[in-house]
Amino acid sequence: MPKLIRITTVPLSLKLLLTGQMKFMKEQGWEVIMVSAEGREVDQVVKSEGVRHEVIPFTRKITPFADLVCIWQLVQLFRREKPDIVHTHTPKAGLLGMIAANLAGVKIRIHTLAGIPAMAAEGSKKSLLENVEKWTYSNATEIWPNSNGLKKFVEENGLCPGSKLRIVGKGSSNGVDLDKFNRESLKENHLVAATMRILPGEDEFIILAVGRLVRDKGIQELVSAFLNSKIVNRSKLVLLGAFEQDLNPLSPETIQTIQDHPKIIQIDWTDHVAHYLALADVLVHPSHREGFPNVLLEAGAMHVPVICSDIIGNTDIITQQKTGLIFPVKDATVLKEALEFAFVKRDKMAGYAAKLYQEIADNYDRKIVQQEIYRNYQRLLKADENAK
Repeated sequence: MPKLIRITTVPLSLKLLLTGQMKFMKEQGWEVIMVSAEGREVDQVVKSEGVRHEVIPFTRKITPFADLVCIWQLVQLFRREKPDIVHTHTPKAGLLGMIAANLAGVKIRIHTLAGIPAMAAEGSKKSLLENVEKWTYSNATEIWPNSNGLKKFVEENGLCPGSKLRIVGKGSSNGVDLDKFNRESLKENHLVAATMRILPGEDEFIILAVGRLVRDKGIQELVSAFLNSKIVNRSKLVLLGAFEQDLNPLSPETIQTIQDHPKIIQIDWTDHVAHYLALADVLVHPSHREGFPNVLLEAGAMHVPVICSDIIGNTDIITQQKTGLIFPVKDATVLKEALEFAFVKRDKMAGYAAKLYQEIADNYDRKIVQQEIYRNYQRLLKADENAK
């Protein structure tokens, strides 16, 4: 029985980014262990995936002493469990997991690349983060960028040899669950709860953004574009995500505006994203950096029109004026114009959404993506066996 260890920095990533993957591999007859820091999602993800979880006290910040402790604990775990494959996600888990797996002699070491923090950094911090990426890649045997745009960026910037890079399927870390993100399968009680939180007025245009409320997600530009638009009095901006003030915080002025403005609704995270998408007239994703954003797949699966920034990941999914609208990253003026266009040209936006749905159904169904991951695991195991 092959043994697989999947690692993320926090358990929320196991729950949201890798939903069903561990369960799927267990059903193929594999032994699977999940690893992350402690968190309130651990019990839930153990129950839903049906596999064991081990705690390693990762932090998301740069904490050298704590990171060395994590590497030592991971090495002990790998030597005890003797996994055939160690597969990491998220930057900190990727760095420490790949170093430890290499030190412990694990033959197959995979890191899925779903975004590069250095892209949005500047100065000495940018240089440090680029070196962190290189350390991660050098200790892995394969790197799986989850979009062609990310793969091209890594190659062009000399972060990793091209021979180590592989796109699984058409991209994406886990695809989208077309059964869950489906208007026919929504629960009425959750739909009512979402409606009561938003309290949309009659004919009010609902603009939805999904994700952490931090600067890198483009929230400041979105708030500015919305407030300066001609449609502010006939719309509502719904921000579905929690404030994160410890990393990359929003300005105090933006936070105050979000909390006080009657046309802006902020809702802490929920597992019922599909129900909010069902109420939205448009999904806006103004992020400064991405890998392959799940929220665009989810919006597409729900036939919700999309406006997004012109960054890697977004442009791997959305084609300008074919499957959505794309604006220059950090450009609040063009974003304002896109919001106004979406308000006026609703039939055109619905046409874009229909084409996006077809692309997603054909290429990013979660069942297809998980089968592709499994096939690549089998390929690596076979190659390792032949090398012995």
